Amino acid sequence: MVLPKQIKNLANALTKLPEIGPRAALRLVFFLLETEQNEILDLSEAIKSLKTVKICPQCFNLSDNGLCILCQDKKRDNRQIMVIETILDILPIERTKQYHGLYHILGGVLSPLDNIGPEKLKIKELITRINNLKKENPSLPVEIIIAFNPTTEGDTTTLYLERQLKPLSISITKLGRGLATGSNLEYADENTIAESLKSRK
Repeated sequence: MVLPKQIKNLANALTKLPEIGPRAALRLVFFLLETEQNEILDLSEAIKSLKTVKICPQCFNLSDNGLCILCQDKKRDNRQIMVIETILDILPIERTKQYHGLYHILGGVLSPLDNIGPEKLKIKELITRINNLKKENPSLPVEIIIAFNPTTEGDTTTLYLERQLKPLSISITKLGRGLATGSNLEYADENTIAESLKSRK
């Protein structure tokens, strides 16, 4: 099929999105061609606005500007920090309504095959954050909850992190094994995550 250049260009751009192949990209383009002009403009503006999204300097979540909405929430326990792999892991945990602390997004897990070492993760930033909390009020406890996906890489990162944090004399817990080995926290249901949170040790 001979297609106009504009359609080819947009379809090619869409194939760069996750799980969008050439055929799916073309279907999306044809859908957009039949969409009202004002709706297309709204979509275009929404995509452009993504450029204004910032990264929270404390937990590395997404933010409008400065600290993210979770780090700004005074009702949350800032001395309880759950360490997770990616920003997407926050969503299923928040849906449980069982966790009221803050987060620290590591940015991945250790993976020699993918050339991801400790220096590429937000481990130093986590240690600095913990030390700052201890300086603020040495008498109050700090709990770090490690909540990585139950994979080989996740377990390896957990062991490494435990060794790095042990000298800080803080409470270190891990989610209970409600999640099946090899599963992904992002896709786990709320009840499973809630039970894992309650049974952490």
